[in-house]
Amino acid sequence: MAIDYGALGKRIRRFREEKGITQAQLGEIAQVEPSNISHIERGATKVSLPTLLRLANALEVTLDDLVYHSLAKSASISIKEIETLLKDCNDTELKAIAKMLKTTKEIMRL
Repeated sequence: MAIDYGALGKRIRRFREEKGITQAQLGEIAQVEPSNISHIERGATKVSLPTLLRLANALEVTLDDLVYHSLAKSASISIKEIETLLKDCNDTELKAIAKMLKTTKEIMRL
C-alpha cells in the first residue's frame, strides 16, 4: 500500500493547528524549512522517514497518528481517533452520535 501524501499532509496540518503553532514554528521545532512544511501539508512532496519522525516528535503524536490511513491494520488507530473526537461531547451529543453510528454500521453491512 502506498503512502497517501495528501492525507498525510492534511493530518500534519490538523495536528499543527490543534497545537496552535504556525508552519514556521513547526519548522523550527522539527528542524525543517517552513517552505517544506507548506509543501508537505499540501501533499506536494514526499517526506523522508527522518523528517516524518522529527515532525511527529514536534507535534507530540505517533507515526501511526500521521500515516494510519496508509496502514493495512489501522482499526486501533481509528478507534483512538474516534475517542479523541468524542471526549468533549456531552451526554446528549454522545447518545445522538451512538445512534448515528449504529445506523451507519447497519447500512454499511447491507
